Amino acid sequence: MIRIGICGSSGSGKGYVCKLFSTYGFKWIDTDRVYRDLATPKSKCVMELREYFGDSILNPDGSLNRKELSKSVFEGKNSKERLNKLNEITHFHIQIETERIINECEQSGYRGALIDAPVLFESGFDKLCDITICVTAPIELKLKRIVNRDNITEEKARARISNQLSDDILREKCTYEIDNSEGADIEKQIAEIIAKLN
Repeated sequence: MIRIGICGSSGSGKGYVCKLFSTYGFKWIDTDRVYRDLATPKSKCVMELREYFGDSILNPDGSLNRKELSKSVFEGKNSKERLNKLNEITHFHIQIETERIINECEQSGYRGALIDAPVLFESGFDKLCDITICVTAPIELKLKRIVNRDNITEEKARARISNQLSDDILREKCTYEIDNSEGADIEKQIAEIIAKLN
């Protein structure tokens, strides 16, 4: 079974590409969703985050309060150090769960697994993959998508993109690229990649 890492900056349309790709017999593993599933009361991940960031990051039921966690990470001094710690804790647990899901996929006869990770290379998730694909799009289109999807200002959307790896860097790092510009034929690009894999 082939393991495919899929990455792309915010607004690139990575989720849409994964949805289409999954129709070819690939299991779509969204690592953001894996993280949300791990953020349950008293889970190992949440307990480690609580130990480092304090009780303020928990909801009354003991589940993770993402808004409070974000404040704890990004507000005040040493935010880079706190962000590194957040990533260290969460990536460890997400990777263990992702590997468990991949093993399930192998036993269930899937053609392959799509590991959808926004920070594929920064998290080390690329090491789980046989090949990697980046989804790219023009900056103005990404901004439009983020503003419409998340209901935030263009300035905030631009700041979000500026904190992520650029399309140029992702192209250099990845095995394949899927261009998700306006009007691009995504299905054709996916079919061409699958033909190469075969």
